[in-house]
Amino acid sequence: MSKYIYLTCNPEALVASMLPPESFGLYLSTGTKKRNKSQTIFFEIDLSRIEKLIDMDSLDKRCVVKSDGSPKSSVYLSVYRVLEMIPNEALKSLYLTTDHGIVLELKKVSYDKGKEQQNALHLYQELCPVNPLVASSLAPSVFLKKLTDGSSPIVLPRLFFVELKLGDLATNPLAGSAEHLPYPNIGHLRDCLEIIRGEYEKHMKTVHRIFTGELLYRTIDSGFYVGSNDDLVFYPYPRMNELERVNYNFFRAI
Repeated sequence: MSKYIYLTCNPEALVASMLPPESFGLYLSTGTKKRNKSQTIFFEIDLSRIEKLIDMDSLDKRCVVKSDGSPKSSVYLSVYRVLEMIPNEALKSLYLTTDHGIVLELKKVSYDKGKEQQNALHLYQELCPVNPLVASSLAPSVFLKKLTDGSSPIVLPRLFFVELKLGDLATNPLAGSAEHLPYPNIGHLRDCLEIIRGEYEKHMKTVHRIFTGELLYRTIDSGFYVGSNDDLVFYPYPRMNELERVNYNFFRAI
């Protein structure tokens, strides 16, 4: 059987499996007896790109067919500082899984920084290796570089994050409609955005320090970003009408 390598994001881990992505997502979300229920986000990793980073002998000995002939579901290869050791060129598709195990594949594309809107307000949910919710006036590529290039007192080796919808709050934090924004404590979010808009030297403001581990997929805006400094990988997220067309089951589940 084929071997697959996955990078899970919550918790952060490098995992080998004989299950293809959709089956692996179902396994992570519901367990072997379908008694578990949790959302999962994971990357498929190109094994040929990381062979020198892992113990291949251990992988070959542990990731084997079970005695009953069924595939091995998971073999943990690393659980500490995993994201920072995986180069961007080793990242394949990104997979989002609902808590009932329905999987959506997102493919990476070239990111055009020239199309980024300047002086706009953004909302970023950091996912790995840290996970606060952050309001920012920085475009995605600038936000990533600011946190990973060493120019700030807070430095991360790499960062995986998603941009979330702000709707009218992106242009009018205090009076804009929040009717379709299901975020807790909207008043605090408005205040954070207004502070950033009014203070030209302050480009980031933490909205929530603790991430529950459940991402509201309907609130995703442009998509997911991962990398460090100028090395950026982008996974665009489809609009709702497109999502309904390409993966109706996922659309219905969210």
